[in-house]
Order: sequence, then structure tokens, then C-alpha cells
Amino acid sequence: MSPLTALTYVLPHHLLSSLARRLAYSQNPRIKQWLIDTVIKKFGVDMNEAAQPDPNAYPSFNAFFTRALREGVRVPDPDPRAFLMPADGHVSQCGPIESGRIFQAKGQSFTVEELLGDAAMAAPFADGLFATIYLSPRDYHRVHMPCDGRLIDTVHVPGRLFSVGTDAVASVPRLFARNERLVCHFETEFGPMVQVMVGALLVSGVETVWSGVEIPPYGHHITRKDWRDKDIRLGRFAEMARFNYGSTVITLLPPGVAELAPNLHAESPVRLGERLATRIG
Repeated sequence: MSPLTALTYVLPHHLLSSLARRLAYSQNPRIKQWLIDTVIKKFGVDMNEAAQPDPNAYPSFNAFFTRALREGVRVPDPDPRAFLMPADGHVSQCGPIESGRIFQAKGQSFTVEELLGDAAMAAPFADGLFATIYLSPRDYHRVHMPCDGRLIDTVHVPGRLFSVGTDAVASVPRLFARNERLVCHFETEFGPMVQVMVGALLVSGVETVWSGVEIPPYGHHITRKDWRDKDIRLGRFAEMARFNYGSTVITLLPPGVAELAPNLHAESPVRLGERLATRIG
């Protein structure tokens, strides 16, 4: 464990994230432009992909961070059997869920029940598939649907806000099941599907297309919202949510439905719309 990761155990996670959020939403021209220019230079952000390529045109750093892409920059895999990659980034881990446990990193794992905060909702995924996608500061920060789905409910699970960088993932036990997150349950033609929006240190805002900002406020207890009566249906490749200042999305599929794309492995760079998995049958 690096000294920086060790330090995060004692840092006031939510206070620091709240302060970072204020900076991200600041419309002070000097502050917002310094933040935008710094990230573009440090992380090599390709503004030619953005719907608004002018870095000076964004009213705040968060507006830049959640920028839309130009039409046609990302396209869905044309095979209707393909489940789509939900975001740009790289694979943290992916593979089978083994007896209800999700692999995090060498020597580290957590249960589906811990991640979802609900034993009954976790049961259908006990031997399914998972993919954990890390979005770096250079990436497009909107999350899309791997397949068609009808929103069933969301669960806001309170927690810490550890970094989700490589060292933290390798050394903080059960990291993704400890961080603040929004669990989104969908009903599909093949059964349940889950997308989990995981917050992180300084990058903890989550906003959905159906209800706007969900996190913050940060939670003190698990909060469930039932959306069945709203009949919210999102198509394959449609935008689902966004990180107001980045992090990680975890996709869960039930067993016997799909096989992960064979080229995927830890640290694979991925783009929205590429093949995540292929429907069986």
C-alpha cells in the first residue's frame, strides 16, 4: 500500500469531496479555466471528440468534465447479440462471479450482496458475470446502457470515498463495496441487469437521466427508490447517468445469458459502444 493510499484511511472523505465539488461548479473564470486547462494538458484530453471542442466555452469545470461527444464519435457494436461497453475507460477487472463473490484485485474480493446492499436483489447474480470499468480524468464521463432495459429501482448505498486508483484497488479490502454508490436495477428481456455507479475521493457526484442529481447529498443509511410505476425504459446505447467528476461503473449480468468478449482483461482500454459480452443463443 502506498503512503498516499494509507493516508486516505484517515482523511475526511466527504468533506474533501464537498470542497472539490465547489471548485468543480465554480464559474469563476480563472478557477474554472485553470482546472480545465490543467486536466487537458496533464491527461491528454482529446477535445476534437467533444461536441464543444473549445475549452474556453464551458461555464464550469464540471460542465467540461461531463461534456457531450460529437455525433458519431462512438457507435454501438452492430451485432444485436452484443452487450455494449457502458463507458470509456479501462477494465479494472471482469469475469465470472464465483459463488456470489466479485474479484477486485490480487487477494481482494467482495460479495454481490455487499455491493448491492440487498441479499434478495443480489441472488440472481451469484454465478453471473461482472465488468468493472474505471473512468480516468481524460475520459468521457457519461454512462450508457449495455442493452435495452426498464428501470425497476435505485439503491443509494452510503459509504466511504476511497480513491479507485490502481494502488487503492489492489490494497483496500472490499473497496467498491465500501465506497458511496448508486445501484441501478433494470429489467430486461433476459432477466435482471445492474449498473452500479461507484463514487470515489474527490469524484463522488452521480446524476441520472431520470431524476437528476442523486449523490450528493451523501447518505447515512441505505435509501431505495421504486421506479416501476414510472415505466422508464432506456434503449441499448442510450445515456443512463453521468459522474459529476468521474469514477467507476460496475455492470452485472445473470448466469447463462452471455459470454464476455474474449479480448477483455484487466487494464484493457475500452470505449463506449464496444462489445462487452455476447448473448448466448
